[in-house]
Amino acid sequence: MAQTKRKRRSKHRGNAVGSIEARGRTGRKPTEAERKGGSSGKNLTTAQRREQRLTTPPTWASAAQRAAIATVILVALLILAFKQDPARAIALGAFAMIVYVPMGYYTDLFMYRRRQQKALAERATDKKAK
Repeated sequence: MAQTKRKRRSKHRGNAVGSIEARGRTGRKPTEAERKGGSSGKNLTTAQRREQRLTTPPTWASAAQRAAIATVILVALLILAFKQDPARAIALGAFAMIVYVPMGYYTDLFMYRRRQQKALAERATDKKAK
């Protein structure tokens, strides 16, 4: 017996040249913010996304996430490449995590403050030039 609950697939039709054209938007109408390209991040250029990322202050959560990734890599290297005892590698990883989190946060904070001061100085020189 044939399945009746199969999800419908959207059709893609090829043209005479062979390239495939997808149908237009068939779902809900875009909201006002989606049409105008709000600051949600989807419609920003690469430079705008980078600027937005660099102008946000650092957080302890982001530092902890980056430290966790580095710690996992460190423990994996210790166990696999350097043939260390897993218990010792995990203990060293825990110590590394304790060191990495504040070190990463304060490094990010230093870089953030330096960028903010540089931007402030640029705005001041632009104001003087006018």
